[in-house]
Amino acid sequence: MKQTDQRDLFRGALEMMVLRSVQREPMHGYALAQHIKRQSNDLLQVEEGSLYPALQRLLKARLLTAEWEISPTNRRVRTYRITPAGRRHLDRELSSFERMLKGINLVLTPSRT
Repeated sequence: MKQTDQRDLFRGALEMMVLRSVQREPMHGYALAQHIKRQSNDLLQVEEGSLYPALQRLLKARLLTAEWEISPTNRRVRTYRITPAGRRHLDRELSSFERMLKGINLVLTPSRT
């Protein structure tokens, strides 16, 4: 496998990153993709084909709300905000994610036997 090959994120990772990002500040789709790319030091690149379906799932689950607004560049954008249910969901998912990472680390760390 070449180093340039991108791997799919595990199920729920994109949704957690979106919820955490809009928890910090409401954003529109392009800004979300750029934020995730920047925060990951360019290790993660979210494609439109993944981002917008994830946003729709989060809207349908009422974890996000969206409103049409005018951006500073005078464009019409749909800005996403986290809901109280979205905050609770994110807290649960992050807790579960941290437990999973701990388990993975235990398996991958060489034993001292």
